[in-house]
Amino acid sequence: MLVGDIELTQGTGGQSDEAQFAGDIPVEEAWSILRDERDAALIDVRTDAEWSFVGVPDLSELGKQPLLLSWQRFPDMSPNIDFVETLRNAGIVRDAANLFICRSGARSRSAGLAMAADGFTRCYNVAAGFEGDKDIHQHRGSTSGWKAAGLPWVQS
Repeated sequence: MLVGDIELTQGTGGQSDEAQFAGDIPVEEAWSILRDERDAALIDVRTDAEWSFVGVPDLSELGKQPLLLSWQRFPDMSPNIDFVETLRNAGIVRDAANLFICRSGARSRSAGLAMAADGFTRCYNVAAGFEGDKDIHQHRGSTSGWKAAGLPWVQS
């Protein structure tokens, strides 16, 4: 998949993007990194509809705000071909911990891999995402993820 000028099948030097990707982390570890590392950033790659209707992580007690940048465009979920370039120019630190979050961890993993391929050295995927897995009633937000862990969030 090509996003901007980043090909997601190979990284630099013939290494797979997996080799450059820092990995998946639980939401509690993400919060600790954001709290403990001054330059750490949370990049929320969901859509504007999700931010508006589901909510966003609230980092105000850490003196931070999440960076909201969609990996895919709503409503057709086409790739945001400007994602990599926009994030390059967003002022985040290339060698700081950059944590990517989406609904359940799939889009954010792809975004983290893309930025690792672009030379960002500490890209983490917040594995369970903002809403986590579905419960027995097929609802998200109660079994895993940012909200279920009781981490701060706000809804507009």
